[in-house]
This record gives sequence, C-alpha cells and structure tokens, in this order.
Amino acid sequence: MSLSPFAAEAAPPGTVPFGAYDPGGDFTDDLELVVEHLFLPWEDVYLPSLNDADAYALERNRALLITLEPWTWSRSERNTPQYLRSGIFAGQYDQNMRDICLVMADLQSPVTLRWGHEMDDYSGQFIWAGWKPEDYIAAYRRMITICREAAPNIQVMWSPLGDEGMERYYPGDEYVDIVGISVFGLQAWDQAKYDRDRSYRDIMEPRYQRAAAFGKPVVVAELGYSGSEAYVNAWENEVRVARPDLPNLVGVIYFDQREVYPWPENFGLPDWRIQNRIIR
Repeated sequence: MSLSPFAAEAAPPGTVPFGAYDPGGDFTDDLELVVEHLFLPWEDVYLPSLNDADAYALERNRALLITLEPWTWSRSERNTPQYLRSGIFAGQYDQNMRDICLVMADLQSPVTLRWGHEMDDYSGQFIWAGWKPEDYIAAYRRMITICREAAPNIQVMWSPLGDEGMERYYPGDEYVDIVGISVFGLQAWDQAKYDRDRSYRDIMEPRYQRAAAFGKPVVVAELGYSGSEAYVNAWENEVRVARPDLPNLVGVIYFDQREVYPWPENFGLPDWRIQNRIIR
C-alpha cells in the first residue's frame, strides 16, 4: 500500500469505532482505525492474500471485516443470477466456501464475514441481489453453515442496503451476529432528486432503525460522501458522533475507493476517496 501524506489523521472526528476499506493506504498509520475491510471473490481467489491482510491488521491492532462476493472479479467470466442460484443449491460452491473459511479459521485477527451483501439492491449490480427472499435466505443459510463449521470462531454480518423491504431477506437470528447497512451521500444526486443537500442523519437513521429492529449490533459497513467542501465537512463531522438514540450502532466503515458500478441516470462513478471526494 502507498502511504498518503494525510494517513496519520485521516479518520473523521468522534468516538464511534471506525474502519475502512483502504486499498490506497490513506489510513495506513491512522491509530483511530480499528477495522480493516477487504473484499474477496470466491472464484479465482488468491487465498494467501488473507494471510497478508491478517499480518497487516495484526501489526496495527485491527480486526478484519471480510466481504466475500459470490462471483469472479473477471467481468467477462461472471455467471448469471440463475446459474449462481442453481449452483449454490447443487453444492457446486460448497468447496469454495469451505476452503476460504478454513483459511479464516487460522487468522490471528478477529474476523467478521460479510457474505452476499446488499441483497436488497435491484439495480443489477450484483448477481446475488434481487432474488426471491426465500431463495436468498436458503443460499445464505447454506453458506454460513458451511463457514461456521470450518471457522467457528468468526462472526457473521448480514448486510443489506437498508431500504424498505430489507427485512424480507433476514435469514434468522441464529445466522446473524451483526447487521450492516450502506450509507452513501452524493451531493449531485441529492440536489437532482431532493432539491436539497441530505445529511448523514437523513440517510442513515431510517436504515439504522430498520436494522436495529432485529436487536443485533449495527454497523455502517460501507460509508462514502462526495460533494462540495461544505457538504463533505458536514458529513465528516457527523459520522462518528456517538448518540444515545442510536444504542445499537457499534461502528462505521469508510469505503475509500472510487465507485465500481455506475450510479443510475448518468451520475457516473462517484469518487469516495478522501483526497478526491471534495468537488470544486
């Protein structure tokens, strides 16, 4: 990882535990960071990368949040939702899951697994999203059961977007340790769709309330914001503020990367990276 000149002071102010997906190294030396987030595909995965991430996290006294995506990152070789769904139920991916989780079991850092995230997204971004709830739940339970048998020491995060209707995909208390939600603020979108700037609270609170209804700890598993300096500063000064009316909120995880899937209606690929998110 390359070291940003702002790395030692990159975390927003506040006391809510903070983590990041940080492929560019902006938070390399930030002592505020307590969770290192990484994304993995379950096809064509280089398993030693987990050991490298573990060593990096251990050196910095950080836990690992591992988002495991059930596809390959080679876009030209990705399966269809139908193929993935039938393959899961036929046991075609059981060994993929088992092999990855056996490595997780040997990691020294505390590990939380986030599998098949944002299943309530109907945009077409993910081949595991937008399924019939009963199909997703059955697939999720199968994969989590396999992983817990291989790595009984891990925690499991069920992580929808957080929109209305997310509860239809809830797999049951026994399959969830933590509930994640996603919160992104794009000023251009706010102005176009709402004719005003929306705050972190505007977007996060309804999603938090839906997530907290399950009685589990809640984490903002993906967080990003981009716009004018005033817009970014307003979010920056709010995202880690501890509030007694949000008792289940136990952490926020920043997504320090450019968006990988275009926003609808020609809003492009927002850049959430901390050095690029202010638009002048």
